[in-house]
Formats: sequence, C-alpha cells, structure tokens
Amino acid sequence: MADTYSFDVVSDFDRQELVNALDQLRREVGQRYDLKDSNSEVLLEESSIIISTASDMTLKAVEDVLRQKATKRNLSLKIFDFQSVEASGGNRVRQEVKLRKGLSQEMAKKLSKVVREKIKKVSVSIQGESLRIVGKSKDDLQSAIALLREQEEEFDIPLQFENYR
Repeated sequence: MADTYSFDVVSDFDRQELVNALDQLRREVGQRYDLKDSNSEVLLEESSIIISTASDMTLKAVEDVLRQKATKRNLSLKIFDFQSVEASGGNRVRQEVKLRKGLSQEMAKKLSKVVREKIKKVSVSIQGESLRIVGKSKDDLQSAIALLREQEEEFDIPLQFENYR
C-alpha cells in the first residue's frame, strides 16, 4: 500500500469534441434560415477558431450556436477567449476565438498558493502546465479538489483532475 497519494490539476479540453461541435455548427449555419446566405466561415487552427461572416448580427448568432454546440458536447465555455471583432474586406466581419489550454505560470502559482494556505497537509508543485498535489491521506486530496472546484469560478479557467493515485 502506498504511503502517499497524488493527482494532477490541468486545464485542457477534448479536441475531438471541439472538432465535432464545429462540424455541427457549420451544418446548422448552412441550414438555418437567418444564417444560410451569410457566407459564414468557421476555421479551426492550432490554438484558435476564426469566425468570418457578413455582419455583427450574424456573428452574434454564430457565437450563440457555437456556445450551444460546445455545451451539448460537454466542453466548458471557459476554453473560449473571444477577441474583439475586426472589419474585414467587403463589409464582412471577422473574429478570432483563442482556445485556452494549460495553466499559465502565474495561474499555477495562484492555485498552489490557495491550496497551501487552506490545506497544510498536502504539498503542491508546479510541473510545466499542470499542478501536482501530493498528500498522505486521500481525504486531504479530496478536500483539495473541493477547494479548487470552488476557486474555478473565481479564476475563470476550466480545471480537470487527472492521475488520481
């Protein structure tokens, strides 16, 4: 029996679910009466989504459909970082939606500080874009998970807990 237990805190999303949500979005944009003739395009890049459409009104409608499809596929809406709307050629508008993935160093430091202040029986270490929490008791780890779930709303990032051992 192990004398220490651990888990990792990460901020990630299932890329295949995002691809599926965007496929559904494109299909709905092509079929919906108000969006059919808007020539809207949705492109998935490595770390962002580019939405190009006819007007601000159709852009808002495409954003709403994106949020609906992502929610149905159990993707957190916190992964989307909507940038400002830009005018592109021919009276069209374009918007970049950055995808949040991984914990930044400053976010990892804030989370580790919160855990260290509240729960003295665990040790926290930053490992790249994740946080490793180690403790002697599974109960301490469970309370750390509960604490981080509460903090998730405050920090506006999606958190997942992996490698629980």
